[in-house]
Amino acid sequence: MKKKNEALQNPYLLSNCIDLCQQTIPALDTILFHIKKSLRVVPDEKGKIQNHLLDKDQFLAHGFAWIATYVESLKQILEWAKRLDNESQFGEVENLVLQIAFGEYISQLKGGIQMSSSEFIRINDFALKKPELDGLNCKTISILCKVGNSDGAKKTLVSFLKHRLELPSFAQSGLDAEHDEIRNQFFRYSREKISPDAHKWHLENKLIPCSIIKELSELGVFSLTIPEKFGGLGMTKTAMCVVSEELSRGYIGVGSLATRSEIAAELILCGGTKKQKEYWLPKIATAEVLPAAVFTEPNTGSDLGSLDTRATLKNQIYYITGNKTWITHASRANLMTLLARTDRSSNNYAGLSMFLAPKIAGNSSDPFPSDGIIGTEIEVLGYRGMREYELNFDNFEVRQDNLLGEREGQGFKQLMETFESARIQTAARAIGVAQNALDLALKYSVERNQFGKPIINFPRVYSKIANIAVDIMISRQLTYFSSREKDENRRCDLPAGMAKMLSARVAWVAADNSLQIHGGNGFALEYEVSRVLCDARILSIFEGAAEIQAQIIARRLLEKHNS
Repeated sequence: MKKKNEALQNPYLLSNCIDLCQQTIPALDTILFHIKKSLRVVPDEKGKIQNHLLDKDQFLAHGFAWIATYVESLKQILEWAKRLDNESQFGEVENLVLQIAFGEYISQLKGGIQMSSSEFIRINDFALKKPELDGLNCKTISILCKVGNSDGAKKTLVSFLKHRLELPSFAQSGLDAEHDEIRNQFFRYSREKISPDAHKWHLENKLIPCSIIKELSELGVFSLTIPEKFGGLGMTKTAMCVVSEELSRGYIGVGSLATRSEIAAELILCGGTKKQKEYWLPKIATAEVLPAAVFTEPNTGSDLGSLDTRATLKNQIYYITGNKTWITHASRANLMTLLARTDRSSNNYAGLSMFLAPKIAGNSSDPFPSDGIIGTEIEVLGYRGMREYELNFDNFEVRQDNLLGEREGQGFKQLMETFESARIQTAARAIGVAQNALDLALKYSVERNQFGKPIINFPRVYSKIANIAVDIMISRQLTYFSSREKDENRRCDLPAGMAKMLSARVAWVAADNSLQIHGGNGFALEYEVSRVLCDARILSIFEGAAEIQAQIIARRLLEKHNS
C-alpha cells in the first residue's frame, strides 16, 4: 500500500486528488444554494414546509433532494479520504475510488441524476442563470471528470479488485480496528454459514433455520445496541451497520432478522416504562423474544396517519380489530410492536398508540395459533427467509400494561423516534446486497472466457464493476456518517434518509449490472445473482419508498436552510 506523501507512480492516479476534490466543495455548495433558492418554497410561521407546497412542483423538489444527497455523499467520501491520509492509509485503491467518485458524481450532477429507472433530474431543469452555473465549469472539475474518471482509472481499479475477492473489504473502511475486526468476524461467519445455503433457502422459500437464529443470538446480533444494563452489548450504531452489511452480503433475509429486534428495542428504549424496559429488553437481547413490526395497512402504505386498525379498552384489556399487511416474520414472532388507533374520533396521527403485543409463535402446521389472529402469506419475488403476511385481527387481546409507555396517543411519535435507526440499518443492508452483487460480478467475470480472454478485460465489463465498487464506498461512507451522528445523539434524520435513498438505488444498480455481466446465465434461477436482483428491488420501497424519502429530505433541507 502506498503511504502518505509517497509518490503515486500509476499514470491514471491523480497525485493531488484530495486537494482537487476539496476545491470542488464551494462550487457544489453554491449550486445547491441557487437550486434551493429557485424553488421559492416559503415556510409557515413555525418555519415548517408543508407537503402541499412541495407537491406543486414535486419533480424539482425531489430533484433538489437527490442533488443534495450527491453533494453530501461527496463530502463524506472526501472526509473518509482525509482520515485515511492522516493515518497513512490512503493508498492507490482509495485514491482511485475517490477520484472516480468525484468525477462520476459531478458528471451525473451536470448531465443528469437518475432518480428512478425513467426519471432524471438535470441542472438545466432549474431556473438558474449562467453565472450561477459557472462554478461547475472550472478547471478542477474538468480534471476530475475527464482524467479522474477515465477509462484507464477504472481499468486500474478493477485490476486491484480482482485480486481481493477473498478479503472482507476491497478498500480501507475508514473505521477503527474494533469495527474492522467486527467486519472480519461476520464476513467469515457469512461465508461459512450463510452463503452456502442462501440460494437454496431463497429458491425453496424456506424460513431461515432456527439454528442460524441461535448462532446469531450467541454472536450478539440481537443484543448489539441494547444497553448493557438491559442485557445487551451496548455497542454503537456503526457496529450495527457493519454487522448488517456483512450478514446481508450473505443473504438479506439473515441481515434483516435483527431489524425487527432493533426497531422493537428502540421503541422500548425511547418510549417504554421502566418496567417494560426491564422485562422486554433482556428477552429481545437473547432472542427469547423475536419481534415483528406490525404497522402497515392494505389501504394506507406510507400514510400512517390514515391507519384504521382500532384498539378498544375494556376492563384493562385492549381488543384489537383490523387488517395489517406486509408483516415480515409474522408467524415465528412472539411479540408484535403493533400500531393501532385508540381514539376513534380522530382521523390523523394523534389517535394512534403503540402496543407491545405478545403472541404465540407459529410453526409450519399452525402458523398463527393465537386467538384473534388469522394470517395469509404474501408470495414475493425476493426478500425471503422470513416470509410476508397479511394479518386479520378480530378482538385480539392485549393487556393494558402492554401499551407502550402506558400512554395513549403517543404511537406515531414513538415510531418516528425509531426511523433514524431503521433507515440507517436499511442503508447498511442495501450496501451488503450491493457488495454481494460486486462479489458475484468479479468472480464470474474473472472465470468467464469469451473471444479468447476473461470478460473482465472488456471495457464495458470492468467499467460496470468499477462503478459498482465506487458506488458502494460512497453510500457506505454516507451511512457511516449517519450512524456516527446517531451515536453522538445528534438529529440525523436527514443523513439517514439520504443514506437509505442512495444505498437502495446503489443496490439495485449493482444487482442489475452484475446480472448483465452474467449475461443469459444471470437470468437462470440456478445463478445466485438472480436472487440478488430480486432482493435488491425491495430496498427502494420499504422503510420509506424512494419518493417519500425524497419528499422528506427536500422538506428538511428547506426548513433547515430557512432557519
